[in-house]
Amino acid sequence: MRNIIQVRLQNFKRFDEFVIDFKPDVNVLIGDNETGKSSILLAIDLVLSGSRTKVENIGLQSLFNSEAVATFLSGKKLVGDLPELIVDVYLTEQENYELNGKVNLREVSCDGMRMVCKPDPDYGQEILSVLRQERPNFPFEFYQVHFQTFDGRAYSSHRNYVNHVFIDNSQINNEYAMREYIRSVYRINASGSEKNLHQNEYRRYKSDFKSNVLKDINKRLPDFAFAVKSGIKDSLETDLTLMEGDISIDNKGKGRQCFIKTKFALGRANEKMDIVLLEEPENHLSHHHMKLLIDMIRAAKQIQLFITTHNTLVSTRLDLRRSILIHVNSKQPMLLEHLREETAKFFIKAPDNNVVEYILSQKVILVEGDAEYMLMSEFYEEVTKSTLDADLVHVISVGGISFKRYLDVAKILGIKTAVIRDNDGDYDTHCVDNYSEYPDPYLRIFGEKDNTLRTFEYILYTMNKSICDELFSTKRKKLTVLEYMLCQKSETAYQLIEQKPGQIKTPGYIKEAIEWLRL
Repeated sequence: MRNIIQVRLQNFKRFDEFVIDFKPDVNVLIGDNETGKSSILLAIDLVLSGSRTKVENIGLQSLFNSEAVATFLSGKKLVGDLPELIVDVYLTEQENYELNGKVNLREVSCDGMRMVCKPDPDYGQEILSVLRQERPNFPFEFYQVHFQTFDGRAYSSHRNYVNHVFIDNSQINNEYAMREYIRSVYRINASGSEKNLHQNEYRRYKSDFKSNVLKDINKRLPDFAFAVKSGIKDSLETDLTLMEGDISIDNKGKGRQCFIKTKFALGRANEKMDIVLLEEPENHLSHHHMKLLIDMIRAAKQIQLFITTHNTLVSTRLDLRRSILIHVNSKQPMLLEHLREETAKFFIKAPDNNVVEYILSQKVILVEGDAEYMLMSEFYEEVTKSTLDADLVHVISVGGISFKRYLDVAKILGIKTAVIRDNDGDYDTHCVDNYSEYPDPYLRIFGEKDNTLRTFEYILYTMNKSICDELFSTKRKKLTVLEYMLCQKSETAYQLIEQKPGQIKTPGYIKEAIEWLRL
């Protein structure tokens, strides 16, 4: 079994230069839209496939880094300055001299494969003519695509050094993606001689179909005859499908297609599989089937997995320490491998949470309960005259016992986080001493210093007594207004928002937290 240990990108998609290291088993790529998660999987797939057809179908223009192109076109536009696109895939070393060499970006002797897109030297004059045009025009059409091992030898899609399959659930209904998937798993499971025999027999059956089934209609066509296409593009591999029972996978629902494709790739039928690339497995799956899929992934052995996701369940159940954050503003990935073991295990076992939303945020307010969460937008607008969305501030309700788990993540990723919590009758103990291990300047705990105001509802009532008395006096029978607010936390918060928008006063410690977060 071969593993990918590192990928280096140059001028590929959004990356001008990028290096990412991988674990030998499961790697979960998380990031916001347009950060490049899918691009990394695509880069791996293109190199391992060695398929120029795939590159042509995608289009070199969409693969090339747009900034590299723009920089070239804004300069002197010399042929010698034309940028190259390179993807290097570094593999665990095994005894295969064909893969080992120094033809890589690191220029060190190691095992690997690469894709290089560079100008074709045979078209120097044509390229020069394009570059001399008055309107900026990049000569994509005169680039060559090379697939090489680090030894420098060329390879193609017919030579599989590494067996892999790409399951793209973001395009589950794409006919080309389905055909490529089935082609990949067929090639991995059929030996060389089997494939040749199958192709030969399939071509013979097509010929027999013309001779036997179509013979009557062809007799009525003196100058022409019907036949079944048998060209290189109409081979067995293009016509194969995968069946579950008596139903083709093409006719299954999108969620079921995702499940079948992943199960087949990870199952015993594919013991020859080295690598599975899994794009957004959460697409089209119910919560129940998502859990089954995660169990399937966790049970997979002797396969290296690369998974992209926005889904918290996928990230946490597969262990956050296997997660790699791809951030749009960073040229380097951020790893969570040093997250405390007990925190990683907490998120594996904890109820569904918002940790991925947290990881993808830059500024966060963590609160204990639903009431604080519901009222925070009102508080924020009163203090800032702006909105949470406009300032890209996320509010997440986590429950008091989870604060430290989130802060463990924040320490690694540098997420600016304001924790707003109750003092529970002892500010120094619960809001200061309890968080002494988190001195990071990007992490601060905010609570009411008056120990007589134990919880948020006490403070909210004290700050907004007349409003609360007006709204809730008629709704209680035996309880005081404050006792009623303590028993109906979410409902009273909702009524305050609905009945008194813009009139609710913000507690001092929450105002302090908001102002600090905006610094």
